Amino acid sequence: MKHNLHMRFPEGRAKALTFSYDDNVKQNARLVEILDRHGMKGTFNLNSGVFKNEIKPGSNTMPVDEITALFADGRHEVAVHGLTHPFLEALPPAICTHEVLQDRLNLEQRFGRIVRGMAYPMGTYSDEAVDCLKACGILYARTTEYTEKFNIPTDWLRLPATCHHNNPRLMELAECFAAPAPKHDPRPKLFYLWGHTYEFDNNDNWNVIEEFTDFMAGREQEIWYATNGEIFEYMEDYKRLIFAADGAMVKNPTARTLWFYLNGEVYSVAPGGILLLK
Repeated sequence: MKHNLHMRFPEGRAKALTFSYDDNVKQNARLVEILDRHGMKGTFNLNSGVFKNEIKPGSNTMPVDEITALFADGRHEVAVHGLTHPFLEALPPAICTHEVLQDRLNLEQRFGRIVRGMAYPMGTYSDEAVDCLKACGILYARTTEYTEKFNIPTDWLRLPATCHHNNPRLMELAECFAAPAPKHDPRPKLFYLWGHTYEFDNNDNWNVIEEFTDFMAGREQEIWYATNGEIFEYMEDYKRLIFAADGAMVKNPTARTLWFYLNGEVYSVAPGGILLLK
């Protein structure tokens, strides 16, 4: 049997789109409205150590009560961004660990959900900082590095994005991502966009994210709109598929339906199911 095997996202989709935006700023509410309007999802990386309700006039910091209400329904993911937004690689391990773990604890207590994702403050990190994240139970963390590609991540604790929203090639990349894949390349694709929502006000360019989301919208049959965490968890479950030595059958030991492409066909395996393959 030929073994041209590739992962597929839920419902057999070959593509996924996710957003990652940083800091406790009022402009997050406008991005949430845009994403909700298009049925898209994002991950918002927050610094709980500077949560407060009394905001100075003219500040773009969002009061903590508004932050809590904005993400209360759980549609969008909240993630760690360092308790006080420090350069983690400059800190002793104990303080680095405190910055990450206390932020995680605060977010979990405030939003009533498990938090396992993160974005590095300032995008900087070191191997020692990555070790601290592992000790704190963080499983995926975004850098500020970018690839301008749609590759599936291989190192989720040093996670690069496809690009920042200010990348001059943004719409060119969007068109490339949305175009039908050539038959000779059935690999799955991920478009990972990052930034800060206050930049849209600073640069007076909300039209950038409006144009991008308008273009990507309405493609639910081919693109999975998901949070960082949803994509990570699905991919971890996919890795647990058990294939027979000759590839003639596959077992799904997980609690979710999993999808894959094999030799020109798309298959799904039910939770706990065993599937005989052609």
